[in-house]
Amino acid sequence: MLAGLVVALALIPEAISFSIIAGVDPRVGLFSSFVMAVSIAFLGGRPAMITAATGAIALVIAPVAREYGMDYFIATVMLGGILQVIMGVLGVAKLMRFIPRSVMLGFVNSLAILIFMAQLPHLINVPWMVYPLVGIGLIIMVLMPRFTKVVPAPLVAIVLLTIATVTMAIAVPTVGDQGELPRSLPELFIPNVPLNWETLSIIGPFAIAMALVGLLESLLTAKLVDDITDTHSRKTREAWGQGVANVLSGLFGGMGGCAMIGQTMINVKASGARTRISTFLAGIFLLILVVVLGDVVAVIPMAALVAVMIIVAVSTFNWHSVQWSTLKRMPKSETTVMVATVVVVVATHNLAIGVLVGVVVAMVAFARRVAHFATVDRSLPDDETVPTAYYRVNGELFFASSNDLTTQFEYSDDPDRVIIDMSNSHIWDASTVAALDAITTKYERRGKRVVLIGLNEASQYMHERLAGNLGGEG
Repeated sequence: MLAGLVVALALIPEAISFSIIAGVDPRVGLFSSFVMAVSIAFLGGRPAMITAATGAIALVIAPVAREYGMDYFIATVMLGGILQVIMGVLGVAKLMRFIPRSVMLGFVNSLAILIFMAQLPHLINVPWMVYPLVGIGLIIMVLMPRFTKVVPAPLVAIVLLTIATVTMAIAVPTVGDQGELPRSLPELFIPNVPLNWETLSIIGPFAIAMALVGLLESLLTAKLVDDITDTHSRKTREAWGQGVANVLSGLFGGMGGCAMIGQTMINVKASGARTRISTFLAGIFLLILVVVLGDVVAVIPMAALVAVMIIVAVSTFNWHSVQWSTLKRMPKSETTVMVATVVVVVATHNLAIGVLVGVVVAMVAFARRVAHFATVDRSLPDDETVPTAYYRVNGELFFASSNDLTTQFEYSDDPDRVIIDMSNSHIWDASTVAALDAITTKYERRGKRVVLIGLNEASQYMHERLAGNLGGEG
């Protein structure tokens, strides 16, 4: 319960700032956070993960609100949610297994950097009293867990700093300065847009981008929580649950969202929450705080929330991954993937783009590494009645490793009979079959006969199905 209260307090300024990014009223972000947190508590596949309005989603769909208005904006959110449900049912979540550990490390570290960078505007050109308040908040959160963990340290820091600023009349920026808080409950909102191809062509691209970014960020966050809590989450359920939550968010005039890594870390790491109750109560507390206790929440100093987010950033960053001893042991390709992910995320402020770039770099690095494993050994036995050249192919054969295969045979110098032994290799794609076709054709042009032996069952099937049907020049 207390973890949910801490998360709700931290959600308020972020939901307001994300609303501003999206170009909509602060109420839109706050109501969206309430609806999504409550609905995902029942529908989601990862207990204790927080879902609400996020900056990544706000950035993706902001142009719709700016260029077409609120009705098209909400229609985009709802269509994005429907697409997420479809993707969830189709099993898109299973693709998470293709995201390597180095990309996950880059995701986590870049996220920590973004969380910290988001606090800098609250630390620059502000009254000098902000700095000691932030410092006191950090000290409370570092020292208090050593004595007791009954009450979440972030909640204690927020309460004490608020009491201090109010009783001592310290003039510092507050939550109320971030934007006006709503005074009423969210109402049903049906977007007034024509149901035709023109509308779909306007909102479709943004909805697709929103669905992909939201799912990627949510599933990566779920995987991170799995690692922290040593428990397993249901990724497919989380995927369609996110979609339903976005549709419900749109129906109540919300801006949509996805899993929030910062708030999830507050909930799971800083506060120690492990169940759906904390997620549900985060949404309920958020609504009570902004609608009923808006005047009290408005006086919370931003310095308190900044201190909480700095602790979250420091605890989220994987410091072991950047230690010199670790970097010396890790393969350079792994480090390159992690750095590429971090650089792209920090440069674009888009986690999805960074992760996709990281995955592509990892794939290229893997393909290059595996490509060198394919070798060809040649021998000319003296005991053969018919002069024969024996070639033994070793390694996994796919597009990267088989492209140079044709250059490793002595077409002119070999005798009329050539045997290629494939027992130590495996054919994975059409590129390899095309390379073998080219080798056979080059020998046949010189009047020489080629025999392939040792193919395993899968390689034999692929070779028989494709050999001679790929239209190569030979």
